Amino acid sequence: MSFGRNTAFPRTATLARREVLFGLAALTALAPLGVRMAAAQEAPVVIPAPAEDLVESGNTAIAVFAGGCFWGVQGVFQRVKGVTNAVSGYSGGDAKTATYDQTSRGDTGHAETVEITYDPAQVSFGKLLQIYFSVAHNPTQLNYQGPDHGTQYRSTIFVRSPEQEAVARAYIKQLDATGLFEGPIVTTLEPFEAFYPAEQYHQDFLTLNPDWPYIRVHDLPKIAALEQIFPDQYRAEPVLVGMLPST
Repeated sequence: MSFGRNTAFPRTATLARREVLFGLAALTALAPLGVRMAAAQEAPVVIPAPAEDLVESGNTAIAVFAGGCFWGVQGVFQRVKGVTNAVSGYSGGDAKTATYDQTSRGDTGHAETVEITYDPAQVSFGKLLQIYFSVAHNPTQLNYQGPDHGTQYRSTIFVRSPEQEAVARAYIKQLDATGLFEGPIVTTLEPFEAFYPAEQYHQDFLTLNPDWPYIRVHDLPKIAALEQIFPDQYRAEPVLVGMLPST
C-alpha cells in the first residue's frame, strides 16, 4: 500500500490493526456513505464562545490539544484561519516512548496530541477551544473517542500557562452549565511538559488520504461541521506540515 503521493507507507503493527478493524469494515458496509458517516461520527454540538478569553500580544502563540486520533484533530485545525501550523504528535510521557507503536499500548502516559501554532491577532485561544469542544472531538467520552479506546485517546488540554488553564477551566464550567452535552465534560487539564512530533507518515494524514476509510467515516464529517458551524474561521486550503526536520 502506498501513502500520500510518492512516499512508501510503513504499516506498523498497530496501524495495520486499525486498517483491519476500521478500513475493511467500512469498505464492506458503505451503504450509503452519507448515512454511515452520520452514524460513525457523532453530530457536533453548537456551543457558545467562552465568556472569558486570553488577551495575547505578538503574532505567534501555541495551544496543545488531545482529543482522540490525531489525524482528525490535526485536519480540523489545519483548516482554521489564523492557524499557521498544526503538528500531530505525543504529549504526557517520556521522550523514549514517544512513538506510535509504544503510545498505542496505552501505558506510556502519552496522548495522541496536536500542537497548534496560531496568530492571536486572527484567532484567539478561546475560539480554538470552542472549535475543539464543538467539532474536533467529543469531550464527554472518557479515555476513548468513537472506535479508539485507551488513555492515549483521552480528551486533554495541555496548558502552557496559568492563563490558559484559567480560561480552559472556566470554559469547561460554562459548557457544563449549559446542558448542551449529553453528559459531563471529562476533559482534563494537564501541565504541558513536552511535545514530540509524530512520525512523518502521520503528518497531514487527512489531507493526503481523504479516501482512507477511517478518514471518510470518522474525520471528514468534522471538516464539514467546521465549515458549517464556523464559516468565518474556515479555510478550504489547509496549512500543511510538509516534511519535518530530520532529527
